[in-house]
Amino acid sequence: MGDAVRVQGLTKSYGELNAVGGIDFSVPPGRVFAFLGPNGAGKTTTVEILEGLRKRTKGEVEVLGLDPWTQGRALHHRIGVIPQEFRFFDKITPAESVQYYARLFEKPADVEALLARVELSDKANARFDTLSGGQKQKLGLALALVNDPEVCFLDEPTTGLDPHARRAIWEVIRMLKADHRTVFLTTHYLEEAQLLADQVAIIHQGRIIASGPPDAIIRQYGRRERLVVQGSSALAEKLRASLDLPVRAQDGRIEIAFREKADIFRVLDAIEKSGLPWSGFATQSDTLEDVFVSLVGKMDEGVLKPAGVA
Repeated sequence: MGDAVRVQGLTKSYGELNAVGGIDFSVPPGRVFAFLGPNGAGKTTTVEILEGLRKRTKGEVEVLGLDPWTQGRALHHRIGVIPQEFRFFDKITPAESVQYYARLFEKPADVEALLARVELSDKANARFDTLSGGQKQKLGLALALVNDPEVCFLDEPTTGLDPHARRAIWEVIRMLKADHRTVFLTTHYLEEAQLLADQVAIIHQGRIIASGPPDAIIRQYGRRERLVVQGSSALAEKLRASLDLPVRAQDGRIEIAFREKADIFRVLDAIEKSGLPWSGFATQSDTLEDVFVSLVGKMDEGVLKPAGVA
């Protein structure tokens, strides 16, 4: 079986503006893929092209082996979509919504099972306009699953949700992966992408600037793991003089980057031998969010070029 999603040289232009400037990526089946980028980066344009809602200018695009624009009708029966800030008819109930979608797709649907899957059973007969924001998103996700999709496009599915509701959506995404379905996720919550995604692509100014497994991106672009203590600038100076490790100090916070775990003991020994007061003790590693902010900033400054550009 080929890739669930394949994009090669994708370009979308509006006159002289390149909203998407020739990007490449692929998503194997059964993976959670997170497509990340700041507002205006080209995320929504790319996703709408993949869903068959927008025509591309150039390039090759396949979802489940189909061209989304020319074979959209066949594709729409095999994918599920939840748009950002899902909206529906005010007076309809979740149970009626699932039944309605099932008729549209001409597929039988187990209403109780679908609503239970997204933890919405207790609101099966409540009107849509009485649901909370989180409950509306859960219903949107249930409707995206009505046609038993092979690929699910989830656009900001947890935006504005409380922590409990967010985690409920996360569990559904994990279940979709366990069922060997492909999830194409866009989100502004970088910790969500780091936690859930097998593969990440970061887009900015219409170009991919980094891609790969989250841990690999962090290793490639992130800073070294470091020890953090609270102490004076005098302590920082003594550590610089006694250690062959980078020492950074600001506002009473001292960070000492280390190359290997054994360096921690050398740092602690140097701190104790300094005779100066200190407090706190923690190791810290960069997160996907740290790397994202750094990469976007460097590209804005012209320091970083898109991936694959010499």
